[in-house]
Amino acid sequence: RAGMCQHSIMSTPEQIREQQRATWNKFSGGWDKWDSFVFNWLEPIGEKILELVRLRDGALVLDVATGTGEPGLSAAARIGGGKVIGTDVAEEMVKIANANAKRKDVRNYEARVADTSHLPFADASFDAVTCRFGVMYFPDPPSDAQELVRVLKPGGRIALSAWAEPAKNPWATTPSRIIQEMLKSTPPPSTSSEQALPDAPGVFRHARPGVLAELLGNAGLHDIETAEVHGQVTFESPERYWEFVTDVIAPVAMALSQVDQETYERVKAAVTAAAASRKAGNAISFEWSS
Repeated sequence: RAGMCQHSIMSTPEQIREQQRATWNKFSGGWDKWDSFVFNWLEPIGEKILELVRLRDGALVLDVATGTGEPGLSAAARIGGGKVIGTDVAEEMVKIANANAKRKDVRNYEARVADTSHLPFADASFDAVTCRFGVMYFPDPPSDAQELVRVLKPGGRIALSAWAEPAKNPWATTPSRIIQEMLKSTPPPSTSSEQALPDAPGVFRHARPGVLAELLGNAGLHDIETAEVHGQVTFESPERYWEFVTDVIAPVAMALSQVDQETYERVKAAVTAAAASRKAGNAISFEWSS
């Protein structure tokens, strides 16, 4: 996911959670619209996550911050008589995930509303826990990581993904940089770089090498592996990229909702021009790294 609302330095974990629930619910339609595109884009990351947890037939898997269902739905196809339970803080995302499972006839996947701070499962319930781009939004990462470990069986495996450094992900930084420059505003924490609060929920919260490994180690895990996955994401046109940005990247869309039409059009022109400089044949392409 690439969007989350801003929050103040005084926000409590509960306030952050409610802000997130409201934002993900508001932008759930955009995620549903772009679901196939995002699946194809992030499939290498999902594959790496599933490789690392070493799924086996009959496994019980927890997919935290499941969003529209991945990588939980892909995991369900690999565990035979096992089951995947997906959890998400946003009710509308859970509806989409369950609808995707029904549409794909995946019968051993179920999404439920739950947050990572208080998972409604007994200790040592799951053989594996997965989370694709959710850890950056945990209201209290150390406590929430311990909650993931609590529900993991002894010998089980957890695999999380987070975006790498801003310089490696211009697909996210391009619009926020332009908005910051043109509106003379504070960059949205979710998509900016070092100017954001260092522990603010957002895309680059765990971008620094070693941060995720330290988080998991402090939660009590051992034999921790890290791997970088990278590639290119292609949009058919600069205008299509702008459509994605305004449908899905919540901080950008929310910043733009506060400007007049003339300013909106100026920002749009600047972002699409920046995107056009990344021509790849008839399309445009951005690097990404996780």
